[in-house]
Amino acid sequence: MNIPNDPAILLSYINTKLRDEFPTLDELCKSLCVRREDIEKKLALIGYVYDENKNSFM
Repeated sequence: MNIPNDPAILLSYINTKLRDEFPTLDELCKSLCVRREDIEKKLALIGYVYDENKNSFM
């Protein structure tokens, strides 16, 4: 599945999926067939990191 390329749109997309459908980032990545590192790297470009306790990028 293609995920948004723009980091701000990706942030919204990923956080919505985490909130509504997936208990962890790893499960989301597995479902979308994307590497966790790729998402984390792209969102780090705009200053966001994954918080496992909140299951969200902040």
